[in-house]
Amino acid sequence: MFLNSLFGYEARRKRLLKKVPTGALHDFLSVPFPNENTPFSELPILSVDFETTGLNALSDKLLSVGFVSIDKQKIKLGSSYHQIINTKQNLAAENVIIHQITDQQKSAGKSLQMVVETLLKALAGRVMLVHFARIEKQFLKQACIELYGVAPPFMVIDTLALAKRKLDQRDIAYDPQELRLSALRHKHNLPNHFAHNALNDAIATAELLLAQQKNGGKKLKELM
Repeated sequence: MFLNSLFGYEARRKRLLKKVPTGALHDFLSVPFPNENTPFSELPILSVDFETTGLNALSDKLLSVGFVSIDKQKIKLGSSYHQIINTKQNLAAENVIIHQITDQQKSAGKSLQMVVETLLKALAGRVMLVHFARIEKQFLKQACIELYGVAPPFMVIDTLALAKRKLDQRDIAYDPQELRLSALRHKHNLPNHFAHNALNDAIATAELLLAQQKNGGKKLKELM
């Protein structure tokens, strides 16, 4: 109990709230996280996806952000957001091929600060949903360090981790390709989607989570 109160999400949020100045990060930290005993059917969730110039959050940059909210197991398409970021890093040819974002589109994008502020506002009081949490967590924390000097805590549900946990319980070898977003969607009889677009992938991840948790009986602490 003591360790949970000392290092838990709410304790970290409250400690950091006292240190940061007014602004987007302060507003985000002003809203309590969902209780860890909240049932999945009642969870406020924001499904998030990033496209980046590479996989190293220290040297690569955020290229685009997409998100959509889930409330009471319903995807709210009206909340959809997609924005290209005007990063100062030039795009390599392989970036353009994968993400279909050109230097011209990038130059017309919004600043990192504007996009992160929009994301933090949408994330306030919600759990962040991603597929393969390492990318989104590292890039978002690095962006916050760059903009605000600190890396705030985020409650995260990872559809890849949920699938891996289930496969590991079988105690038999499996192909890591089975954990790809497209492969897991196929396993749950979900249609193909246009990948490597941040909003499309965010919606695809939201659909996958609802398929994974169609019974809705678990609590937040069992999903993280």
